[in-house]
Amino acid sequence: MGRIAAAAPRALEDFAGRWRLSRRISDALAGEVLVGEGVLAFRPAPGGGLIYDEEVRLTAPGRPALRGFRRYLWQAAPGGIAVAFEDGRPFHRIALGAGQAADRHDCAPDLYRVRYDFSGWPLWSVRWEVTGPRKSYVSQTDFRRD
Repeated sequence: MGRIAAAAPRALEDFAGRWRLSRRISDALAGEVLVGEGVLAFRPAPGGGLIYDEEVRLTAPGRPALRGFRRYLWQAAPGGIAVAFEDGRPFHRIALGAGQAADRHDCAPDLYRVRYDFSGWPLWSVRWEVTGPRKSYVSQTDFRRD
């Protein structure tokens, strides 16, 4: 019998709550790989939407561990989610209702390409490919409910 595909997220609210994350960053220019574990909490934002609060601990061979924090604002938008930086500037969009979604963010001189994979929902992942004169890395993050 064939495998029944998991349902993809259909609304912003499907992300609410706490998630565990695992990250791997392959930096071609630095010639190193960082790996990390952390948590992501989506909580209601004043005025609507969800606040994305992430905390991660990254390690690289021969270096002390790094702690990282990120905050974004996710808001419902036609067909999906509009992601903004903490200060409200637009970042990128996530199309919902399918197994994958892709977008890009131009931050001259750098280009950020993102691919979301929801095919194993509620397990999901985000892959960033970042290129520019001083950047060349791939960041892969996998999420699971906490």
